[in-house]
Amino acid sequence: MPSSASPAAQSPAAPHEFWQDILPPGTFATAGPHSSFFPAELDDNRQICLPIRPLADGEHALASLIVNQASFEVLEALAADLAAKIAPFSPDVVIGLPTLGLTLAAAVARHLGHSRYVPLGTSRKFWYLEELSVPMSSITTKQEKRLYIDPRMLPLIEGKQVALVDDVISSGSSIIAGLSLLASSGIKPVVIGAAMLQSDRWREKIAAFGSEWPERVRGVFATPLLTKAEGGWQA
Repeated sequence: MPSSASPAAQSPAAPHEFWQDILPPGTFATAGPHSSFFPAELDDNRQICLPIRPLADGEHALASLIVNQASFEVLEALAADLAAKIAPFSPDVVIGLPTLGLTLAAAVARHLGHSRYVPLGTSRKFWYLEELSVPMSSITTKQEKRLYIDPRMLPLIEGKQVALVDDVISSGSSIIAGLSLLASSGIKPVVIGAAMLQSDRWREKIAAFGSEWPERVRGVFATPLLTKAEGGWQA
């Protein structure tokens, strides 16, 4: 049993069992050290077990969320929470970042009562315009791609209150790509949303793009950068 578990609690036994349940408050101790998973807490103190992914330096690790592998229960809970947090900004339309942000963005749009959302993409269709694209990379996909907006979607977002949604904000690179692409069309989101804010590394990078952006970010929960310690990983 992991050292972060309470005596009565059981951690996910297999990789495919992560992200499937929302657990009652206090199911797992959050202080650590954590061995193979990190118990992320929602605002109401319910927990989701996230696998720990060691980084290349061997001394640090991050909690991981793959939202399109989550159960529908977990996805709906995350989407409902995020929709409630961005609703005060009165977004007219939700824009989703690929790839995993699309799953969350669609669900958030439904919870806001919208009939559709606008997906950005990295697959260039023949009618796309190169001038409506920017380079894009992420912490999980080092290979650089290009981020596109379908020019047919522009009437849905021009002059509108826009929310930009991704699954996880980690380094901030994907969000900056999204902001840059929208800026090329004169669009400035009123809010940025994500299920998980993965450490604080994104904050400085996004602030360098524009000092107003960190304060416009809303997340369902935050997870820390973990450091190797005796018995596992420590926040």
